[in-house]
Amino acid sequence: MSTYTAKGQLDNTSMLKQYSPLVRRLAHQMIAKLPANVELDDLIQVGMIGLADALTRFDIAQGVQFETFATQRIRGAMLDELRGNDYLSRGTRKQQRTIEAAVHKLEQRMGRAPAESEIAREMGITLAEYQELLGKVRGTQLVYLEDMSGDDGDHDYLDRHVADESFNPLAQLQDHRMREALVAGIKMLPEREQYVMSMYYEHDMNLKEIATVLKVTESRVCQLHSQSIARLRVKLREY
Repeated sequence: MSTYTAKGQLDNTSMLKQYSPLVRRLAHQMIAKLPANVELDDLIQVGMIGLADALTRFDIAQGVQFETFATQRIRGAMLDELRGNDYLSRGTRKQQRTIEAAVHKLEQRMGRAPAESEIAREMGITLAEYQELLGKVRGTQLVYLEDMSGDDGDHDYLDRHVADESFNPLAQLQDHRMREALVAGIKMLPEREQYVMSMYYEHDMNLKEIATVLKVTESRVCQLHSQSIARLRVKLREY
């Protein structure tokens, strides 16, 4: 399919179709480094806007390949969307750290993985309030970009890390000692949480599919998953 019209101009319709897989690929790369409340479809949508913008601004006389130029415009549109919607709120990070602190304190005191009710009691809230908090946190990543930014946050880490295709915080997990800690941590999880982690990460099942297997609601799977992540992040902080 030709990407140029009879007048030698870019055929926008053909180009949008040809480069839409690029948008999806960039969105998947970026969302792997972001918290769970960022929706993939939202990134793809704004990425397509960035692609359309690239088509109108591209000038072959600049001596740059279109894919290179488009990649910059697509990533830029996605980053603008993330900044504008404040997905990486300090409130969420603080809530996550509060849960992790309670889990760590109880594990030190009890020598085992604390139950949900025990964590809730340690935090001074009811079990229902704790489970609601787990649903809000929706932790799905073992290593967050926030971990590299300090307690007060880092307004520039989107530019320095997420925009850099070569940087991936999950690469930290390639460290041998950390992998050992992760494996050991999963084995210490309560049985049901081990099932959730196995289905989510090893079998690539989504929350809805896991809920069907466990015969619970999707929101309950989300709570179990967030709690598992909090426990594992406590273990990984030691490395």
